[in-house]
Amino acid sequence: MTSPRHSTRLSKSRFLSGLQCHKRLYLEIHAPQLAADIDDRRRMVLDMGKEINEIAHRYFPCGVLVAEDHRHASAALEKTSALMADPDVPAIFEGAFQFEGTLVRVDVLERVDGAWKLIEVKAASRVKSVHLDDLAVQTHVLRGNGLELNGIFLMHVNRQYAYPGGDVDLQRLFALEDLTEAIQEKLADIPPRLDEMHAMLGESRSPDVEPDHHCHSPYECPFWSHCTAAKPARWVYYLPGRKDLVRRLRQQGVETIDEIPVQVSLSHLQQRVRENVEWMSPKLAQKLHSVRYPVHHLDFETVMPAVPLYAHTYPYQPIPIQWSNHTESEDGSLGHTAYLCVEHKDPREEIAVSLLESVGEEGSICVYSEYEQYIVNALAEAVPRLRKDLLRVGERLWDLLEVLQSHYYHPDFQGSFSIKSVLPALVPSLDYGDLEIKDGATASATYHRMMYVVTDWVERQRLASALLAYCARDTLGMVELRRVLAQKAQSAAPS
Repeated sequence: MTSPRHSTRLSKSRFLSGLQCHKRLYLEIHAPQLAADIDDRRRMVLDMGKEINEIAHRYFPCGVLVAEDHRHASAALEKTSALMADPDVPAIFEGAFQFEGTLVRVDVLERVDGAWKLIEVKAASRVKSVHLDDLAVQTHVLRGNGLELNGIFLMHVNRQYAYPGGDVDLQRLFALEDLTEAIQEKLADIPPRLDEMHAMLGESRSPDVEPDHHCHSPYECPFWSHCTAAKPARWVYYLPGRKDLVRRLRQQGVETIDEIPVQVSLSHLQQRVRENVEWMSPKLAQKLHSVRYPVHHLDFETVMPAVPLYAHTYPYQPIPIQWSNHTESEDGSLGHTAYLCVEHKDPREEIAVSLLESVGEEGSICVYSEYEQYIVNALAEAVPRLRKDLLRVGERLWDLLEVLQSHYYHPDFQGSFSIKSVLPALVPSLDYGDLEIKDGATASATYHRMMYVVTDWVERQRLASALLAYCARDTLGMVELRRVLAQKAQSAAPS
């Protein structure tokens, strides 16, 4: 039963929110409408976690799921109690337990020699401190219900699993780590922390907590925009780089970037942000002229499945599923080629073949970051017969991001060299506002939906068109960025 002093019931997710920030927990319960919508990146993480949890159930044959959701907590509690009383049930999935105002759902509770093994399933590839907090509050509630636990474990994805093809080997896909001792050391802190949270939630207003680095660790807080709405446009927190400097500056009363004392040691980028003026290196023109025509502009999009889909791949290995190439000739004319895998097959060989045909053997290949180099090298290993040709492609890569970071800065970048920040500043007509897909996370989620969810061929074609348009925007953006930068360098050159 929930005691009167615990009128607001906590869950393990709410407990973790409270550990991150009391204000976050307060707003989640009393003002959830102030939270930002779940973005595609976060939705992907949640969907991946759900997928891994469901696959983990197969690790425990004959286990039984408590299907009642959070809206039917009483029914879930009753179902769990009945399953525990049945000795023929070897494992319970999503079992519900409540103790002193805290309700938890346990991923896996395995019956072992008259006692129980508590197992938390995560899509992560290693143990994190937040996992210990998660397991500690579950252990507190289970022991409060009188359960004897003979082990507390974290089951996570094993990134070293080399999938050979065929059925996935669950014994190798998952790693099971015994955290019993580590959890035991945390248990004494759980009751006072829960009491603090319950007391805080009974207040008439949210606690006054200043936004800081804790808002992004271990998870992005959905109330960041709400809590920072009144901050100045050049709030010192927006200074790029390590946040320990920002904390020291704030302790000294520095509220904006413009107030940073001149004697404070800053990185080159931080200095650019503080000066807040356009800056250009005298070597910019030379770097831009180092390309060889025809200049190709290449961008890949990838997926990173937690459970390997193709033979000889690993969990979370980036798999390229599309590319775009805008090719600029020396006379300024522009051509475009692209590839998108729309079949249920390993796309890597077809990606490699079509890419080699597109970029030919001549000209620089402009990219934006080192990621394309990584993908080209990975393709060379995955398709041995094309290895030499692909490695030669890698030797032709020319990184526009590196040129920008070393030789140009614009105040509208606001400290970020992401192409999503740079393009709107220098080529406003090519921002991503008119596209259905505006970032890589959305592209990955859209690809998954197109391949594994949508069955209507018209909708699949529409999604494919959206994916092609997004990837093409990245490569056309690089073309126009090079052109704008060349014009600026020419204008700045002495007459």
